[in-house]
Amino acid sequence: MAGPIVPFRPLPACNKPASVDSVIGVISKAGQSSIVEEFFELFKTPWESYCPEKAYDVVIATVDDPPRVQASVLVVYSSVANAVDTRFGFTAGERKSYGTLNDRDGLLPLYKGLLTFLPVADGAVCVTTEGMVAGVRMSSPDGVVIRVGYDLFDEVAFLLSAGQPVEHAQVPALDIHIRQLREWILETGIFLLEIPPLPVSRSFIVCLTHDIDFISITRHCLDHSMWGFVFRATVGALRNFARGRLSLRRMLLCWRAVASLPFVFAGWAKDFWEPFEWYLKVEKDLSPTYFVIPFKGRAGERVPGRHASRRAAAYGVTDLREQVQNLRSHGCEIGVHGIDSWHDVEKGHAERSAVREVAGECSGIRMHWLLHDENTPAVLDRAGYTYDSTCGYNETVGYRAGTGQPFRPPGARTLLELPLHVQDGALFYPQRLDCSEREADKLCKALIANAQRFGGALTLLWHDRSHGPERFWGDFYKGLIQKLQTSNCWFATVEQAVGWFRQRRAVQFEAVETGGTQRIRLRCEGGNVQPPLRIRLYHPTVPGRGTTEPMFDELEWNGKPVGIECNAPLSSSFPDCPSVCSRI
Repeated sequence: MAGPIVPFRPLPACNKPASVDSVIGVISKAGQSSIVEEFFELFKTPWESYCPEKAYDVVIATVDDPPRVQASVLVVYSSVANAVDTRFGFTAGERKSYGTLNDRDGLLPLYKGLLTFLPVADGAVCVTTEGMVAGVRMSSPDGVVIRVGYDLFDEVAFLLSAGQPVEHAQVPALDIHIRQLREWILETGIFLLEIPPLPVSRSFIVCLTHDIDFISITRHCLDHSMWGFVFRATVGALRNFARGRLSLRRMLLCWRAVASLPFVFAGWAKDFWEPFEWYLKVEKDLSPTYFVIPFKGRAGERVPGRHASRRAAAYGVTDLREQVQNLRSHGCEIGVHGIDSWHDVEKGHAERSAVREVAGECSGIRMHWLLHDENTPAVLDRAGYTYDSTCGYNETVGYRAGTGQPFRPPGARTLLELPLHVQDGALFYPQRLDCSEREADKLCKALIANAQRFGGALTLLWHDRSHGPERFWGDFYKGLIQKLQTSNCWFATVEQAVGWFRQRRAVQFEAVETGGTQRIRLRCEGGNVQPPLRIRLYHPTVPGRGTTEPMFDELEWNGKPVGIECNAPLSSSFPDCPSVCSRI
């Protein structure tokens, strides 16, 4: 359906030169078209493939020999010297196969090559690397030229496919790339229209998720899972007490749990591995998502490692009919905790069908042990899944894909990937980060701050038995939820979060002309959007304001037709330029 009509350009009082189109024109290398499209679904702003007959506010180029363009601003991304350097007087310096940029949000890693430049007398440095220039902005008779020493779309392709190595996990690299490009455009005096990745009245989205690997210790009588628990709850508990990671009270609770095992197996004592009652109390009305095992006793095929047989679960979804119905009655989502879906389409169909037969609905998956390969997105797509939430780390927390936004991974047609950011085992297992609660809190606060800064979704994974002995990670989890509840976030099931982003992705920007003024109309075919989207118009950055954050006007939009009048009174937040975001 048609949406708001937003003017291409500000009123003349802002002294902005007129041009034909206020969309970004893109000239990309061969083979980059699909990743360009995906980038501009994450950076949701008007763009199109460059047309030589048009003039643009901004043109982005990654080709080796960009043509002369009609544009106020030309941004050239390339890690090799090219014709633009000769044309505008940029002198290439050292070239590296990888590097890190000095960004105000921290060090930004680059994975596909970095070219440095010698200082330009008439140029302003945009970004540096280890004391060298990695990006330069200069004015020319044709407009502003920004020369950056890496290929943006190659970097995005790497992040959305291979993903970041563990050592850079805490860097939201893709989100920083978007923020940098936005700022560089605004610094040249250009207004920028965007639909940011956060709902109206909310600071970001949170998805609370649970991988259900165990449902009862009574299903593990005398097997490796039970004996592993006994060791960790006795010797391991004593060791953790000695190193200050476990209180005396919790150590005694561990020993009591071990001593109670005969009574638990006899049915005379409560099974302390039962996960659902505790989570339903802690997460009341917070819309969690549970990923359940489809088939009992199946370890799966192509499982790496010495202990592949241990991947088999002691339950299947048919053992959880009553629990699943209870979870759904409390507003919880049920997804597949996949076994072989990651590599086999037919098995993916079977696993999804098994969960659907019990849950009634099932659209998403997270793979058991987070197994995946480069073909997994296409396999899951063909198996009928609408989303996956496997993209994350077992070893650490952070941003494998460099973003908090769901994205369409290479090879998928309709499937979206919701990144996983925080896993309990990664935080606390001795073989992984081995965090104290204070250290874990610091890491989680940093991720929350990033979500507040960049928007998107923050996805948490807490396993079934993590609240009980011998782990006792439940109190930390309750404290984390309380922090999130004070952050003005939207708690959503994974399906709800992905659905909201899918509607945002479906918005189309259309060029129209009304009353002799070039405008952009937003069109949404997906129906009513709830929570509503934000329509944000960023004002150009003004030197000397004392803030690094750009100013903007903003409207909410639920997908229904509405007009926007540009001749409004001055914006109270940005008095130098009239507001262009007011309803009529």
